Amino acid sequence: MANIKSAKKRIEVTRKKTAVNKSQKSELNTFIKKYKMKPTQEGLSHVTSLLDKAVAANIIHQNKANRTKAKLAKLIA
Repeated sequence: MANIKSAKKRIEVTRKKTAVNKSQKSELNTFIKKYKMKPTQEGLSHVTSLLDKAVAANIIHQNKANRTKAKLAKLIA
């Protein structure tokens, strides 16, 4: 366990951010699974938007988002 006050704070902040990121990632994966069950053009634009927001928030990497968007776009084609 950390003894320095700033280290204790960093541990606490990291825990909170990890929880938030985990919930957002879970929500994103839920939308992707729902889209895979019933692919539509509107669903694709919604999931694409969510992926872009996750990239902007540093929840997932840009390349992973691009790969996922490409795979999901193939479902409609």
